[in-house]
Amino acid sequence: MNQNKFRTPYIFYQIEVFINMKIQYPLKNRDITWLSFNYRVLQEAKDKRVPLFERLKFLAIYSSNLEEFFRVRVASTRSLIKLKKKSQKALHLKPSTTLRKMRSIINKQQQEFSEIFEEQILQELNENGIQLKNFDDLTKAQIEFIESYYKQHESVFGYPVLISKQFIRPSLKNAALYLGAQLNDAQDENDERYAIFSVPTEYLPRFVELPSEEEGKHELILLDDIVRVMIPFRMPDYDLQAAYSFKLTRDADLYIDDEFSGDLVEKIKSGLAKRNVGPAARFVYDRRMPINILNFLKDCWNLEDVDLFPEGRIHNNFDFFNFPSFGKEHLKVADFPSLPVGTMENEKTIFENMEEQDHLIHVPYHSYEQVIQLFEQAASDEKVTSIQIVQYRVARESRIMDALIRAAKAGKDVMAFVEIKARFDEEANLIWADRLKKAGVKVLYSFPGLKVHAKLALITRKEDGESKRYAYLATGNFHEKTAHIYSDFGLFTSNKSLTKEIQMVFDYLETEKQPKKSFEQLWVGQFNLRKNLTKSIDNEIINAKKGKKAYILIKVNSLEDEAIIHKLYEASSAGVKVDLIVRGICRLIPNLPGISHNITAISIVDRFLEHARVFTFHNNGKPFTYLSSADAMERNLSRRIEVAFPILDDKIRSMIQDLMDIQLLDNVKARIIDDKQKNKYKKNNNEAPIQAQIMTHEYVSKMS
Repeated sequence: MNQNKFRTPYIFYQIEVFINMKIQYPLKNRDITWLSFNYRVLQEAKDKRVPLFERLKFLAIYSSNLEEFFRVRVASTRSLIKLKKKSQKALHLKPSTTLRKMRSIINKQQQEFSEIFEEQILQELNENGIQLKNFDDLTKAQIEFIESYYKQHESVFGYPVLISKQFIRPSLKNAALYLGAQLNDAQDENDERYAIFSVPTEYLPRFVELPSEEEGKHELILLDDIVRVMIPFRMPDYDLQAAYSFKLTRDADLYIDDEFSGDLVEKIKSGLAKRNVGPAARFVYDRRMPINILNFLKDCWNLEDVDLFPEGRIHNNFDFFNFPSFGKEHLKVADFPSLPVGTMENEKTIFENMEEQDHLIHVPYHSYEQVIQLFEQAASDEKVTSIQIVQYRVARESRIMDALIRAAKAGKDVMAFVEIKARFDEEANLIWADRLKKAGVKVLYSFPGLKVHAKLALITRKEDGESKRYAYLATGNFHEKTAHIYSDFGLFTSNKSLTKEIQMVFDYLETEKQPKKSFEQLWVGQFNLRKNLTKSIDNEIINAKKGKKAYILIKVNSLEDEAIIHKLYEASSAGVKVDLIVRGICRLIPNLPGISHNITAISIVDRFLEHARVFTFHNNGKPFTYLSSADAMERNLSRRIEVAFPILDDKIRSMIQDLMDIQLLDNVKARIIDDKQKNKYKKNNNEAPIQAQIMTHEYVSKMS
């Protein structure tokens, strides 16, 4: 394999950026804008219009997001600090300055997080008959329960370790919870010792219900506090002076994206093993921890001040995902019933329906069942000869993968391209890949230096002696679990011009040979995606300069690519109206006089994760829309195989435009993206409240 062939498009991209950079445009720092996004998640946790258990869930999401941010982005920034000054200068940024800004923002957010939880959430839980008890506020019966609970599970609590900076310094597991305790010898109060106790959350629930003397009241204790209460029992020769929680988060980057040689699967496996012993990304501790304990722990593990991040007394707050609800459904958000895909609700098979027309699915408003049934019917259909699919993230329990296995065992040709560089899903993907291979599926793995992020499936049937192709293209992964919580689009089609080019994509993935023909319908990363996206923006610029109406709508998870942002600034300056819906990172700054005054940008954070990518262009009155697997990020447009696909059915395109209009009208959950990144809610100006996700369900319900 030519190891340099994947570099060529990126070189052209760098040249393009260099040319554009002759004109300096303002850009926000990528990581600072991500922190602004995560604050929008925190806003949901303090929004009293949101049901209580949902607010706890948003605390969990915020914490989970931040954990990944430290393990990847903060770790990456810190690695840049180690570069020589000349190399740092070439980056056009000062990593140390960025790191200081990130620390300042995170510390403020963590303080607000604690206030939301301790002053609002805990109080409202109490008002609803749920109390999280403190370790020093237990009844005698509850202490006896804890002692019994500990003895019942004693084997998983592990042994306490007396630590010494010089001699005994145990390795800390990544993101595991510990208590750091200060002890005195019971026989000699001047003999001061320190010990650590592990909190076995991998074996036991984080929240344990205690016996309550008050009927109808639910009292809980943290597993951390069970460990704390049992310290005197476990170390009877010492007097406990104090104990505070902490954890260490480690660098999670596998640092293999740009490697072009060797066995990639083995490198992934080796990298996964190293994740739990990687360098420190942050040391989180209870902000009430006395300085002497903190300094001892800091010195023990050779930590620096830059590693230290104070929090409340509870860490790993993503465990709030599993906070017990005790049947109090009124504290949860009301479920949206999953809707059928109306155009496919008949006695016909999925293939007959796809033969007649294209069909759009919008999960989680629509049920994901039609996608699953596509593969289950293909597995049992005698006319189906082959199934091809790209798997980026896979559910641990997957009916789709089970269907692929059945299809292979039934003698069909099944090919699965499994991306094993999907961060934090590498292990699950490797496990599934192994199961597929054992069942007879042809499994292809990641390209070195290049991720395959497209969401594609192609099924071939033998009909009347000829091969007929059926395809499913989507903005989201083939993942049954996230299909219930991520908002995505999917297209069922048998359109020959589309399925022919989808086959070209799969041929390229299988042979690694350049297609003999150009892609005309699909926009494919590494081929024409960046070029056609730029060309479409340029076309609106040309129309605007001619005095014609010009309009662009872009909905993405992240808008980070400098060349695309510069092009949107150019469009705004030419008079093109640009609407942006950006959930996360947004380096573009809207509403700057003379630069981006024609650009408005909003972000919607609500019960479902906004995950769809939509590109719409007015095109001089002949509008066209593309749905895409790609965000407007440099990595997506330059270092990944992505697929954006056109909506050729006017009725479906009109439906997507209606749904985008609903999002643009949101005045309940929409935040304004601006230079100050204050995340102000969009004002409703005494208008009727419009909450896009609720209105979307109503719209889809009517269409179904």
